[in-house]
Amino acid sequence: MARVWADGGYTGHLVDWSATQLGVVLDIVRRSDGIRGFEVLPRRWVVERSFAWCLRSRRLVRDYERRTDASEAVILWSMTMLMSRRLAVQHQ
Repeated sequence: MARVWADGGYTGHLVDWSATQLGVVLDIVRRSDGIRGFEVLPRRWVVERSFAWCLRSRRLVRDYERRTDASEAVILWSMTMLMSRRLAVQHQ
C-alpha cells in the first residue's frame, strides 16, 4: 500500500506517524464546512465496501479473538478467500 484514506477524525499526529513509521501517505477526507446535513464524502465508499467484504466472513461478524495477531490472521484469511474466489471465477 502506498496511500490510505481516513476519516476526518484521524487528523493530527497520525498523518506524520504513518509517513515516518510506515512509509504510507495518509489522506484525510474532509467534510465541507458550508454544507449542513448528510453529504457523501469522496473515497469513503472504499472503506465501507472493504468493511462489508470482511463482514461477509462469519468469523469476523463478532470479535471472538482476544489477541490482535489472531484477529489480523482471521482478516487476512478472509481477504485471501475473497481474492482466491475472484481469481478462480476469472479463469473459468
